[in-house]
Amino acid sequence: MEEFFTVMSSKGQIVIPSALREKLNIKTGTRLAVRSENNQLVLQPITKEFISSLAGCCKGEDSLVETRERDHRIEKIRTLKK
Repeated sequence: MEEFFTVMSSKGQIVIPSALREKLNIKTGTRLAVRSENNQLVLQPITKEFISSLAGCCKGEDSLVETRERDHRIEKIRTLKK
């Protein structure tokens, strides 16, 4: 694992070393997700591949259509009971 060092400016800015920018294909305008993980700062370039990897990550047990249909049936039953 390569290790690089950088310094944060008074404005909270850092420079990502060019070797890492090239390796990760980070160019001017590339958006980065920033998170804290195990007391470490993690920068994740937001690329098409990253977005594709998120597909299905928030899927619940029921699809949105199934959930909507169930809610509609419940509401219909409540209306009939009134």
